[in-house]
Amino acid sequence: MGKNFLAISELNRAEIVEILDLAKDLKQMQKQGEAHARLAGKTLAMIFQKPSTRTRISFEVGMFQLGGYALYLGPNDIQIGQRESIADVARTISRYVDVIMARLFGHEDIIELAGAAAVPVINGLTDLLHPCQIMADILTVYEKRESLDDLKVTYIGDGNNVANSWINLAARLPMTLALAVPEGYDPDPEILAAAKEANISDIQIYRDPVAASHNAHVLYTDVWASMGQEAEAEERKKVFRPFQVNTELVAVADSHCLIMHCLPAHRGEEITAEVIDGPQSIVFDEAENRLHVQKAIMVKLLGADKQVI
Repeated sequence: MGKNFLAISELNRAEIVEILDLAKDLKQMQKQGEAHARLAGKTLAMIFQKPSTRTRISFEVGMFQLGGYALYLGPNDIQIGQRESIADVARTISRYVDVIMARLFGHEDIIELAGAAAVPVINGLTDLLHPCQIMADILTVYEKRESLDDLKVTYIGDGNNVANSWINLAARLPMTLALAVPEGYDPDPEILAAAKEANISDIQIYRDPVAASHNAHVLYTDVWASMGQEAEAEERKKVFRPFQVNTELVAVADSHCLIMHCLPAHRGEEITAEVIDGPQSIVFDEAENRLHVQKAIMVKLLGADKQVI
């Protein structure tokens, strides 16, 4: 694993599996009350331009469980790139902490932050990518299916940062990835082209969510309008209405299909309440696994994965 964790595409297949296996071990230790304070005395700086529920809580609690300390820096605390340049913030914070997690708008900003920082930087989310979420997602699928072989994932909705990170994962782990998105809302073309060139997975874009969902082992969706797209919300509702995950769509998927959503969810829009709250939903399992996979990422970045407690 390199110095930073900015995108799943920076990892190879073996490194992805190592993180997943370490996350499972750390999760078991935490559940059994076993000591796993591998980052005792270490400090995490958490920089937020966007509000957060899961990202803040999972990183803060995770660092505490690993024996370290997490420092929250909200949108008004340092105003990264406004009061002070991104590079200067990175150089300064690097003198105080051992690792930085940032949840930003522009992906170019986290690249600049990582380039100037002397400590590891973790991408907690940008408008382009959401790698921690997808690592938690694939960990959850791994737990539920006990294998990553012969996996078909159908992503339904906006070709956003979540979709882009699923594509990055499919460029490293073999799967069938079907992306049902309305025309004009496709994933990032460079990310898609690079994944297809890798020729690891069968990756296809669909305009028909029913066709994309046939025999899927996972049906995955996200909100139709992400943070920063509030002005487009009403128009997006009209465009995306045929892409709702509902019982009719679940019926064409595999009979044991897993229902996933990165949250927050708008019940009645991108997914119906009966599906997200139904027996096939693993939405809150994947939310929990943000904690465990991010702990594994921090442990790996700080070289504490071989440490014996």
